[in-house]
Parts: sequence; structure tokens; C-alpha cells
Amino acid sequence: MSEPLVLVTASALFAGLGERECRDIVSCARARTFARDEVLFTQGQPVRILILLQSGSVKHTQISSSGNEVLLWMSGIGDAVNLEPESAGGHTCSARAIERSRALVWEYSRLQTLLGQFPQIRKNISMILAGRLHELEERFREMATEKVAKRLALTLLRLLKRVGKPGKAGMEISLTREELAQMTGTTLFTISRILSGWAEKGVVQPRRQGVVINDPAKLETLDMGDDD
Repeated sequence: MSEPLVLVTASALFAGLGERECRDIVSCARARTFARDEVLFTQGQPVRILILLQSGSVKHTQISSSGNEVLLWMSGIGDAVNLEPESAGGHTCSARAIERSRALVWEYSRLQTLLGQFPQIRKNISMILAGRLHELEERFREMATEKVAKRLALTLLRLLKRVGKPGKAGMEISLTREELAQMTGTTLFTISRILSGWAEKGVVQPRRQGVVINDPAKLETLDMGDDD
């Protein structure tokens, strides 16, 4: 199978569809490349296309009424970047490529045709959105009940599955400490202090634009101690 077809058949968005159906869906798509730091769409903008990541990663952010930016989640290979509830009326957040990223793109009018032709896609969209809501609920609970180190560990473990990239020293996550602070509801200073402590134990290697997880299994069982 071609690379785009492999991507589509493996994506949760098109789960339950056969190879013939996926070939039809791929034939409606066009290839698109997003440069590093390129904005894919902005909060409030009408939904015009559907984007399925073929390589790279994308961060989703939201701006508060006071102008503060919060990192909500990350999208990786095989993720549909801009799924929105039909009632949303527009993008509920903004998205930016954090590295050069390739994608398959469908025009919104074509997407509507596909939804009518393949009802399974609409079911898959509902399941994906429900999963994202569940993750946000889990993170909210962690904010209220877990210490910062535990929240950071859980965040890194989630990110490993979605956007982690293998390297010589371990799995790398390309997020700054400030971005990790946004995702865990704490300060840059606290994130830096916790990562430095974990580095001394050989669990991670902090980088200027990311962090390398040397041993994910050790991160899961690490004694978090009193970090607040």
C-alpha cells in the first residue's frame, strides 16, 4: 500500500472502513507540508479543511480573555488535527506546527460528502472527541489532587505515546519547559527544578527545546516526593 493509504487505514478517524473505502478517501485528499512554526488555523476561524498528520507534530493552544496562552494538547502522526463538534461553529483553539510536518488535507465540502457516504467516520469523530474530553477531565482532576511532579510525570508519559521520538539516549519530547508548565498548571521554575532532580537520577535529560526520557518505566515508578 502507498504511504497515504497506510496512514488512512491506521488512523482512528477511519477505523472500521475497508481498504477500498480508504482508497476512495485518499483519492479525495491533497498533500500539504507545514513549515516549522507555521500556523495551521487560529481560534475562532471557520473550519475549512480536515488535516490528518502524516509526519511531524502540532501544538494546540487557547488564548484567555486576558491574552494568556495555554497549551491544551499535542497532535502526532495519524492524528486528525482539527476535529471540532459540528455545533462549534469554528475552531475552539489555534494550532501551530512545532516542526516541519506533512499532512493529508480534505476540503470541508468534500468532508461533508465523505460523512454522508461513510457514516462510520461520524461515529469515529464522536469517539475521538469523547476521548479528548476524557483526557482533559483526567488532567483537571490531576490539577486538583496530584502534586506537581506527579502531574508532570503523567503529562510526559501521555506525550511519549503521542509525539515521542526515539533518539540515541531515549525518547525525546520537543516541548519547552514553559510549555510543560502550561500543560501541568505550574511555573517554569518548578518544572526546571523537578527536571533537574530527575536528571540527577538518570531518568531524563533536559534540553533547551525539549526533554529526553531515558527510561519511561522508571518515570512511571519514580518516588515523586514533596515537590510543592
